[in-house]
Order: sequence, then structure tokens, then C-alpha cells
Amino acid sequence: MSARNAKNAAQHNVEFAIDDDFGITEAIATLDNGDFGTRTIRFETGQLARQAGGSVTTYLDEDTMLLSTTTASNQPREGFDFFPLTVDVEERMYAAGKIPGSFFRREGRPSTEAILACRLIDRPLRPTFVKGLRNEVQVVVTVLSMDPEEYYDVVAINGASASTQLSGLPVSGPVGGVRMALIADDKHPEGQWVAFPNSEQHERALFEMVVAGRIVKKGRKDDVAIMMVEAGAGVNVAERIKEGAPAPQESTVAEGLEAAKPFIKTLCEAQAGLAERAAKETQEFPLFPAYSDDVYEAVEKAASKKLEKLLTIPGKQDRDDATNEYMEQVEADLFDEFDDLEEADASKQIRNAFNALMKAIVRTKILTEGFRIDGRGVTDIRDLGVEVDLIPRAHGSSLFERGETQILGVTTLDMLKMEQQIDSLTPVESKRYMHHYNFPPYSTGETGRVGSPKRREIGHGALAERALLPVIPSREDFPYAIRQVSEALGSNGSTSMGSVCASTLSLYNAGVPLKAPVAGIAMGLVSGEVKGKEKFVALTDILGAEDAFGDMDFKVAGTSEFITALQLDTKLDGIPSHVLADALEQARDARAAILETMAEVIEGPDEMSGLAPRITSVTIPVNKIGELIGPKGKTINTITEETGADVSIEEDGTVYVSAATG
Repeated sequence: MSARNAKNAAQHNVEFAIDDDFGITEAIATLDNGDFGTRTIRFETGQLARQAGGSVTTYLDEDTMLLSTTTASNQPREGFDFFPLTVDVEERMYAAGKIPGSFFRREGRPSTEAILACRLIDRPLRPTFVKGLRNEVQVVVTVLSMDPEEYYDVVAINGASASTQLSGLPVSGPVGGVRMALIADDKHPEGQWVAFPNSEQHERALFEMVVAGRIVKKGRKDDVAIMMVEAGAGVNVAERIKEGAPAPQESTVAEGLEAAKPFIKTLCEAQAGLAERAAKETQEFPLFPAYSDDVYEAVEKAASKKLEKLLTIPGKQDRDDATNEYMEQVEADLFDEFDDLEEADASKQIRNAFNALMKAIVRTKILTEGFRIDGRGVTDIRDLGVEVDLIPRAHGSSLFERGETQILGVTTLDMLKMEQQIDSLTPVESKRYMHHYNFPPYSTGETGRVGSPKRREIGHGALAERALLPVIPSREDFPYAIRQVSEALGSNGSTSMGSVCASTLSLYNAGVPLKAPVAGIAMGLVSGEVKGKEKFVALTDILGAEDAFGDMDFKVAGTSEFITALQLDTKLDGIPSHVLADALEQARDARAAILETMAEVIEGPDEMSGLAPRITSVTIPVNKIGELIGPKGKTINTITEETGADVSIEEDGTVYVSAATG
């Protein structure tokens, strides 16, 4: 750009520049990875999409380029009792110099990777908006250019946050997101955390984390509050540990979070500086609080004593029926007291206040008495049920129950040619292990839409897939494509972690030689002031209600030796490291107990089902591949027609021969 005047010297690792001729403002964040070099995140506004509420072009180094826009509707949506935020990620295939492979040669529905990126953006961004906002807000991230060796999803978190800061919407401040990879080599035997790893570093990583957070004041100093974590072990972690690499354990997670904080701080400072120079003035928006203080006080006075008793009913359905019936009674009793409100508004406020009172009672009893609504102690796991080999013609099946959560796991094996081919902008081109998760409405006793998976189902399936991937045998040891399906038949707390357990059981039942069994557990947290001191109580194996009423949803999956996957969402401005460490240790104890129960039913791979295909492999010289195929495929087609076998040939000369059944 011409006539660019640098303004403000570098602030730590952040620089700013303004092009007065073209009205373009830049913020440049430099992230130092030590021996692994530096990465540059550049935010630019003023050139593209000027009519959007806020618009930022975000670059990772030079070749990866994303456009993020944030726009709000002029009027609030009537009848909504939630914040209508939508996040969309548009993958343009021209970003990688490709023409879409679809029939119409244009982009269609978003890829799984784009949907997962939407969730990564939404989860840390949503809590930053002022409470009570009912105007529709749409964040659209368009991938314009993509380095084939890079990942765009975490760059998109920063771009979406930056465009939101410029839009004039009432938000608490910028969100920074960073992907961290723990890489161990000869020079770094204990491992070094690397920000924004490329695909080669991703393949070498022992453990990888996506961490999002924002800057908060702690006394006179700035600190980084962690808002979201997605983490998983490397695909070859089991082999690397045997070779002497450090196992990713609970301490690894804590170290990774601390390593991410300086990078997040730098990214937030860059966005804040960009907003200081280019943001619109914050506009006034009508806010719709869930209830007034007067309504809450009336509900509290009328309902607290009986509600405390109802919340001790142990069964979910019985408890929900009783509290819902009582809520209707309280609404009828108090309705006439608020004749100054419109009828629909009065009803809504009373119900919202009732739910808020229920939340307050549950939290107070946990903090002061260690009492949980189903009668368990804070470290207790609900009753477990484990069964395998339920579905007659499935290659492997299992049923895993934890309290009222019930997951059916089903495994299907097939030729390697059935692995999923991925046509997206990520460096990943295919998936041999596929995990699909279904959450039908009847699992919570409700009616609703069934059919194509919703974003939540795709996200839960991806988490369960990430948890199992490090223990899936290599294609050389087990030359099969594997499809795992988790059917949530009943839900009351962490069906995703139930899916991890059911998958281990089902895969073993199908004869898959896993490197180690994996189990998962969901942890919760309740915090508050008790006798003038801040108190934190970690909860093992949370119920659905405890998830809704608590401060943290922390899912941890792993083997007896190392963590394979982790997901953290918190409503707090940050969790003290010692609290997180205690929760991780609590989760490890629970994981060990679940693994022990699973091992009582099945502790290794069963013999493969007679209905599963049998695959053998041979290797031929590469120059003989054409001879095996024959002219126009004549030779290989003759083999398959005469024998009924399925033949698949790899580029390296490996030939897989499959019989349809055992």
C-alpha cells in the first residue's frame, strides 16, 4: 500500500499502521515460537465489505486470508427469549485454486470442517455480548485464500472477534484464539508448545490444543481468562510414548493453557488497538432482561421452601415433572400481582425467575453442603451398565449406560476404499476412522426434527472421534475403513463421553485391536462466595441440570496412561489453575473407575464377526500395477467377477484383497 504512515510503536509484539489515502487500518501481531520461528496474524479493515456492520480481513502469514463480517438487524426479534446469534463459515474452493467437485461445480452445504469452525467461533464469542440483546447478529467468515499446509479455523476465531469489535455492538472485549501443538524432538525432548502449527508440525505433535480467551483485570495487572479449550492427543502418541516421549497427562493440559495465554494476550491487544482506531461508536440497543428484581423477589418468597424439597427428587423425569407442575402453580398464584406487565411478558418473567431461583438453590446447596440433586457426593459416578453384542448383523455393537444416559455404539468395517474422501480447504484429504453421533428428540422425552445432523451432533461426533483416534490401529496393522455410530437413546448428562465409552466397547466387540481402551467423563464446577471466601466445587459425572446451572462443562477422555481428548467451556472469567488441576485429577480417578467396569465385560478385541469382510494384503512392484489392472481394467475385473473378491490397489504397490464376509 502507498502512503502508509506507521502510527504507534510496537506494543509488545503488536504494531499498527494506517493508510490515510485509502482509509485502511492494520494491526499486526507477531507470535514468537522460539526455535520454531514466528507466525504473523494481520488484521486489516477499510478495504473490503464496507457496508457490513464490521469488516476485517485476517491473514495468517501471507497466503491464508479470511474475510469476517459482523452485522446486526435494525430491530429486535419479537418472541425470542434467547440471543439470536448465527455464525457461518463459507469455504470458497477458489481459495485453494480448485473448482468444486459437485455436479453444478459450485459450493453447496458447508463441510463438516466448516461447521466445526462455526462452533469454535460461536462458543467463545457468544458470552461477550451484553445480556438481554435480542437483535439478530450474523457473523460470516469467508475463506478467500488458503495455504494448503495451514488450518484456518482458529484464525477465524480472531477474525470474527475483530469484526465484532468494529461493528458498534455492545460486547465486553476481544477474544483471542490460538492452536497450540506440543512438539518433542531431539532438541526439545520434553516438548515445546508451538502456536499455529502447520500440517507437518500437526502430524508430529504429541498433543494439540485450541484455546480461546480474553483479557481481564486482576488487580492492577491484566490476565487472560480461558473461555474455551478443544484438545486432543496426536495420532501416533502411543508409539511416541513407547519411544520415550512424554505422555500427555493432566499437567500437560495446565502447561498448555499457560503457554497459550501470552499469545492470546497479544492477539487481543492487536484487536483492541484496531478497534481504538477504526471501530464504530457503540450503539444503543434495546435489552430484554429475563425478569425484573421485583418478579424474582416475589417468586423467591413464594416458592423457595417447597422448591428446595422438590429438587431432592432423584429421578430426572419425576423431578422435572414435579418442578414444572409447581412452576405453573406459582405462575397462576403470582400472575395478578404484575398487572402492569403485558400478559405474555408477565408469564415469561415469572417462569424465568422460577428457573433462576432453581439454579440458585442448586448452586447454594452444592457450595454449602456438597449436596447434589440426585443425592450423590461430588466425586461419585452414577450407576454404570455395560453390554456388548446386541445387534445381530452388526460387525460390533455395545450399550453403555451411566445413570439415565444411554448410548448404543455400532461398528462397521469395510475395505479401505470406503474411507471418507474430504473435499474441503483443510490439509486432511481422507479419514479412515469415521465417528457419527445421533441425538434423536426421544432421548430427552421430546418430539422434534429428525434427519440430517445438526451442528451439535456433528460437534459431539467430532469430539468422540478425536478421543478414539489416537488408539485406532494403523492401516498396516488393521487395513479396514471403520465407521462408528453412536446413538444417544437416553440423555441426562454428557452423551458425548458416553459415546466414547460405547465406542471402545463396540470396537473391541468388532475385533478392532485398539492400542488401549478409552473412557470419558464430564466434569462440572460451581463457584461462589461462602463465608466471605471464594469457593470452588468440582463435580464428577454431571447431570444435564448441573451442566445448565454450573460454571463449567469439562469433558475429559483418555486411557489409563494419557489424555486423548478434552473439551472445556466455562461461563467464568477464568478458572484458577489449581482448581483446573484438581478437576483433572478428579476426572482421572473417574476415568479409571469406568475403564475398570468396562474391562469386566470386555478387555480386548473379540474374534471378528462372520459377517465382517476379511482383508489380506500383498505387495507387488510398482511397475507391475498396470499389469495387474490390465487393459481398461480387464484383468482386475476378471478376478473380481470370478472370485467375488474385492481388490484395491494403493499407489505404493500394496494390494488389498477382501472377501465380502468371513
